[in-house]
Amino acid sequence: MFRALAVLRALVLANTLVVFGFRYDGIERPALGLTVMGLLVVWSLVVVLVLRRARRRTLPVLVLDLAVAAGALLASPLVEGPDFTTSLPSFWVMAPLLVWAVRLGWPGGLLAAVVLTACDLAVRPEITQTNLGNVFLVLIGGPIVGYLCGSLQEMAAQRDAAQRAAALAQERARLARAVHDGVLQVLAMVQRKGPVLGPEGAELGRLAGEQETSLRTLINRQDALVRPEAASTVDLAEALAARVARRPPAGSLVGTGAPVLVPAAVATELVDAVGACLDNVARHVGEDAPAFVLLEDTAGSVVLTVRDTGPGIAPGRLEDAEAQGRLGVTGSIRGRLADLGGTASLTTGTGGTSWELTWPRTGAGTAG
Repeated sequence: MFRALAVLRALVLANTLVVFGFRYDGIERPALGLTVMGLLVVWSLVVVLVLRRARRRTLPVLVLDLAVAAGALLASPLVEGPDFTTSLPSFWVMAPLLVWAVRLGWPGGLLAAVVLTACDLAVRPEITQTNLGNVFLVLIGGPIVGYLCGSLQEMAAQRDAAQRAAALAQERARLARAVHDGVLQVLAMVQRKGPVLGPEGAELGRLAGEQETSLRTLINRQDALVRPEAASTVDLAEALAARVARRPPAGSLVGTGAPVLVPAAVATELVDAVGACLDNVARHVGEDAPAFVLLEDTAGSVVLTVRDTGPGIAPGRLEDAEAQGRLGVTGSIRGRLADLGGTASLTTGTGGTSWELTWPRTGAGTAG
């Protein structure tokens, strides 16, 4: 913008010098007029060089630029005589006006316009309709140019931020794939060779297969951040059925009988939260302990209930686990729902433990 203003300043300076040359014979004080013209030429060269660097575009420089324009306007009757019709600097005053507008936005453009029009009207012998028209154009032109420049600068900043965010997301996805690919290969090998090691090896292979699936889901989720067009809705009931099927046979799912469509990222988080609940049942109650997953879809929310028939959670156990740095419940269940804008409530006792996971469809956040 300031490079364009430098070109504009040169053009309006040339116009001012040509107009002064045509009026030279009718000027009362030509020597003073030449002095003012020389000052405008020298200052134009100086201010263009100064404004080339952003750190030099300070308020004192802008004030001095505006003062030169105001002084040239006030000198018009001294140079041309009291009955002048065209101001001495002519269109050159546009350059300081637009510098203020570009640098300080619409408030700067308005202030500079008020100062220049006040100086111009103060020295005129009479105010004509033409003068008022010129004043009106200056008063609306400065703020409008300032507003547009401010909007362009804001849009450019948002564009740069979006480009940086996209580049960071792409780099994160690339690094994730580079890291996870090696882990996935190891997990796949463990899954294949685990059963030959006996029952414990088979269980290790099953766990490795679950973790491989989770890692691939994570990679796909990061790819969706880089490629927003890849984001879509999925059937939560189908995704839950696949997750429950990976648990020992005692797990069961009671669904709505109809597809429950939610954003893919939300479905991933909800399924992972349910998986964390089921893992807790297998770990603390027993792998053969029955667990039930109930899916409800209402107009405003999706509710998932995970219930077991175990002895319940001893009082204070969750708090002790959190104090020791084991954040399975806090991070894997409550944390996931909190990120989605939902809630996770726990009910436990001698008759078993029940988690109720609620995701509100309206005004909910998004995962990731």
